[in-house]
Amino acid sequence: MAKQTKRVKARTGDTVVPMGFAEAIAAVKTNATAKFDESIEIAVNLGVDPRHADQQVRGVVNLPSGTGRDVRVAVFAKDAKAAEALAAGADIVGAEDLYEKINGGFMDFDRVIASPDMMALVGRLGKVLGPRGLMPNPKVGTVTPNVAQAVKDAKGGAVEFRVEKAGIAHGGIGKASFTQEALEANVKAYVDALQRARPSGAKGTYVKRITLSSTMGPGFKIDPASLNA
Repeated sequence: MAKQTKRVKARTGDTVVPMGFAEAIAAVKTNATAKFDESIEIAVNLGVDPRHADQQVRGVVNLPSGTGRDVRVAVFAKDAKAAEALAAGADIVGAEDLYEKINGGFMDFDRVIASPDMMALVGRLGKVLGPRGLMPNPKVGTVTPNVAQAVKDAKGGAVEFRVEKAGIAHGGIGKASFTQEALEANVKAYVDALQRARPSGAKGTYVKRITLSSTMGPGFKIDPASLNA
């Protein structure tokens, strides 16, 4: 049998029984003992089958406390729109030149935003951006004439969510260094956004299970009812 590490031995809290979301957040923070500022992730099991078109769940949520990470934003735009994107803080802006860089293997960014007139060009990168979840989409505000606002949102805490094949939506909701109150606000905002995105084909219990964890720590189950209080 493999020996347990000191970190595993030092873990505290019940990882089996669901608890109130505030209690789960406190437990995750207590167990985030790595030497770096661990990211906090949420995973939500939804009562949907993403194979059906009427049970897709996708959207974007602006986390009130931000994400705690520097989001690198690439923008496809020209002329005035390009200038607006740069002024708003975009990390890289371009058109055909940016297309050539990405097509050649450049992937040093976390979010891609495009003005509508650029989508004919961006569409040709579908096989590159699509599998990585980076393809701009008007449903989540990454295809928009207001590229400056989209850049500000991405830099300020906008997080995209999308249900996977197993019916799970997950994403980062902050850092272990965040205050309890900041993480509570972000968890509520994330789950509320999922609730608002409930598809017409979802039947029965929609939010089934919620788990919160840090990069190196264990997962703690949240009682979904505690978020409705």
